[in-house]
Amino acid sequence: MNKIVNTNQILSQITDGMTIGIGGWGARRKPMSIIRAICKSDLKDLTIVTYGGPDVGLLCSAKKVKKLIFGFVSLDIIPLDSHFRKARQAGEIKELMEIDEGMLQWGLRAAAMRLPFLPTRVGFGTDVLGKNKEIKLVKSPYDDGEELIAMPAINLDVSLLHVNTADEKGNTLIYGPDPFFDDLFARAAKQTFVSAEQIIKTSEFKKAEVAVYNRFERNLVHGVFHSEGGAHPTSCDPNYGIDIAHLKEYSQASDSFDDYYKKFINISNNEYLDAVGGMSHVNSISKTIF
Repeated sequence: MNKIVNTNQILSQITDGMTIGIGGWGARRKPMSIIRAICKSDLKDLTIVTYGGPDVGLLCSAKKVKKLIFGFVSLDIIPLDSHFRKARQAGEIKELMEIDEGMLQWGLRAAAMRLPFLPTRVGFGTDVLGKNKEIKLVKSPYDDGEELIAMPAINLDVSLLHVNTADEKGNTLIYGPDPFFDDLFARAAKQTFVSAEQIIKTSEFKKAEVAVYNRFERNLVHGVFHSEGGAHPTSCDPNYGIDIAHLKEYSQASDSFDDYYKKFINISNNEYLDAVGGMSHVNSISKTIF
């Protein structure tokens, strides 16, 4: 089954008000070419679920976000995303569920397991419960009788991910050290769409060598499209690192988003790559060491 799609086909599967999970982590391996496409679309009132980076900032500045469910929003090297901060301080995000990173993982895992919730101690001793009244407590049915947080499932309509390599059947490979929770995003969603640095033949998936990098099953993937440099300005290790210079320019544009939009968003993906210096520049960005 050939699952190769284009950006327009992905956008056709997303409607106003949907809950969208975005893979990656901070400024690492975000599906930015898809995010930019959403920014220039007519979509609105989206619920975004993510360990956030510039994906959140761009979507906020483009007025696409109604609700945000997140563990953090950071550019890694730059601790705070100025676009997100501006939107939040202005009250532009109507609904927020700010939770611990572990709680977000647990919510995705519950959805992936088709469970209504998973019990956890994570969140006690913080303001999380006070700020999120919808999160309930549950008492252990066993002799201990311990009271635990019942982290509700975070069910997704669509997940958007970026990987190093894929084939037309939806097999994917993430080579970097930070696959984190992309498998949970894929399993928690009704549909998952993946952008990939490289599309290869299925015969090139040599099981003994690459099986460990196949983080989730191909049956979870509904569409794949080739997007070299598709995570820029975030990293896609080992292909390229975080473009810190561009993130600084992006950060400075929170008060002049129209200019940034014209220069880097309201153009084709190929034009975007040219605008940031071409793939030769992207591939030359050294790996960020934390």
